[in-house]
Amino acid sequence: MRVLVIGRGGREHAIVWALKKSPRVKDLYCAPGNAGIAETAECVPIGENRFEEIARFVRDASIDLVVVGPEDPLFGGIADYLEERGIAVFGPRRAAAEIEGSKVFAKHLMKKYGIPTAAYETFESYEEAHAYLHRQRVPIVVKADGLAAGKGVTVAWTMEQAERALKDIMVDRVFGDAGAKVVIEEFLQGQEMSILSFVDGAVVRPMVPAQDHKPVFDNDEGPNTGGMGTYSPVPHIPESVVEEAVRTIIRPAAEALVKEGRPFRGVLFTGLMITDEGPKAIEFNCRFGDPETQVVLPRLETDLADIMLAVVNGRLGEMEITWKKEAAVCVVLASGGYPGSYRKGLPIRGLDRVGRSIVFHAGTALENGEIVTNGGRVLGVTALGTTLEEAREAAYEDVARIDFEGKHFRTDISLKALKALRQ
Repeated sequence: MRVLVIGRGGREHAIVWALKKSPRVKDLYCAPGNAGIAETAECVPIGENRFEEIARFVRDASIDLVVVGPEDPLFGGIADYLEERGIAVFGPRRAAAEIEGSKVFAKHLMKKYGIPTAAYETFESYEEAHAYLHRQRVPIVVKADGLAAGKGVTVAWTMEQAERALKDIMVDRVFGDAGAKVVIEEFLQGQEMSILSFVDGAVVRPMVPAQDHKPVFDNDEGPNTGGMGTYSPVPHIPESVVEEAVRTIIRPAAEALVKEGRPFRGVLFTGLMITDEGPKAIEFNCRFGDPETQVVLPRLETDLADIMLAVVNGRLGEMEITWKKEAAVCVVLASGGYPGSYRKGLPIRGLDRVGRSIVFHAGTALENGEIVTNGGRVLGVTALGTTLEEAREAAYEDVARIDFEGKHFRTDISLKALKALRQ
């Protein structure tokens, strides 16, 4: 089988890495890829949103399956475009991808079908949103409606922060058209958890849970990022709570999309808050999470290509998916200044000295035979271990072996779980 993966980040590197292990996969391509992906797959210089060029390459290279990594092309309708041309695609059509592409749509869907989530209101008028905001208490959450690369959500601890976020989104349009509408919702307290699920219509096969770290600094301080690290499993959250989340949130969401005439096929990401009242949905994404994928796929025992083909062919219900008992920890190495402005083109040293970890490239490029930085999140260093503590130690040992100017990372990835277990 010949497979093309669409994307250029750490998530796509993890997908390529997992597919490379499949005996089904004979030839593996990635468009456009990055310096790390190029060591595993043949990179094709085509951007994620250049649908016509992607379709032409698929025909010319006799590709059997296209796997779409990022949300932008999915919300843009790449699955519709390729399927209409007889090309097999792993990833939802645009109507289903709206569950991530519009937070307003997602919140209304949850409300309609009784899916537990935070209380909220939506607005298209800045003045109305501003007036509503001042009738609320802080902390409060302000969200841009559309896609904003994981940065369109502000947890405001003061009214001044909430006002700034609202102005950034709706007046200054720092996220462009994604800020045409806004969601203002109650702040939920508890433990966050992410569950990715393979979905084929109403058939849901949840993956092992993970916990992401969004703020840029230790102790969850500083602005939100695309994710500074993650770990799996989440041992301080009982299995019964995970099962409740699947029963009350994830399966109902998949069934709701079927009832709405928007059947979802691909990976449905569910961001959850485990509150005193039980799990509640924070968000849905229409694709593999990043960096959750970097700890979830290394724990997968079942052939990923088999699972993807089952979804594409409507046979997911026949699949038995198994997982390794090992724990995984991923530490993201970011450029200095991220999520604000940062430099690119800085040489990365020490990749040849890495020990037990898998290094997933997120923002890298190859210049004059040298691997250099090319994004805000540069690398994801993932290690497996018999325990979470062992995986954490191995990951941070390899983090210390890698260096580039301005390298920044959080030092507390997975400590929440380890502290909770000790207590």
